[in-house]
Amino acid sequence: MKTDNKLINAGLLTAIASSLCCITPVLAIVAGSSGLASTFSWLDPFRPYLISLSVLVLGFAWYQKLKPQQKIDCNCETTQKTNFMQTKTFLGIVTLMSILLLSFPNYAHIFFPKTESKAIVTLTSEIQNVEFTIKGMTCSGCEHHVKTEINKLKGIVEVVVSYAKGNAIVKFDSNQTSIEEIEKAINSTGYKSLKSKIIS
Repeated sequence: MKTDNKLINAGLLTAIASSLCCITPVLAIVAGSSGLASTFSWLDPFRPYLISLSVLVLGFAWYQKLKPQQKIDCNCETTQKTNFMQTKTFLGIVTLMSILLLSFPNYAHIFFPKTESKAIVTLTSEIQNVEFTIKGMTCSGCEHHVKTEINKLKGIVEVVVSYAKGNAIVKFDSNQTSIEEIEKAINSTGYKSLKSKIIS
C-alpha cells in the first residue's frame, strides 16, 4: 500500500514538474510579478522525459490497482477499512489532475487577459516594424505573457510572438513608444530580449 502511495505521489510530482515552465507565466501575471515568468524555463528540455515518467509511473500504479489480488485462504475477518488515499477513486483524481497539468500548454492562453493594442496612429510614416529575438520562451503561455506586456505600451499597432521562432514582431508608432521601451517590456517578463532589427 505504501508503494502505491509513492507511485501516485511520484506521478503527480513529475506531472507538476513537466508543466512548471508553462504554469509559472500564468501564476506570475495573476500575482502581478511578471518577472518570475521564466523561472522554470530551464525545465523545458526535460519536459518530454518528465511526461514519459508521469505516464509510466501512473500506468504502473493503475496496473497495481487493477491486477487480480491473490486470495488468502483463512477464516479471519477482514473488516479493516481502506484508506481513501489507497483507493481507485483517489488514483483516478490524481490521474485526472496529471492529465490537466500535462496538457496545460495547450490551454494556457485562456488564463491571460485579452489585450488589444490601442494605438492612435497620426502619421503612417512613423510606423516601425521591428523583430525582437527573445531567449527563454518555451510554450504558448510564454508567447501570451510577452504579448500582454508589450500591448500595455502606448502606440502598439500589432504584436506577433512565437516561442518556436524565439521572436516577437512588433509594429508600433515611434512617436508614442520606442524600441528601448519594448525591450524593457519584454525583459520585465523574465525572458531576455537579445537583439532587435528593423524589418520592412
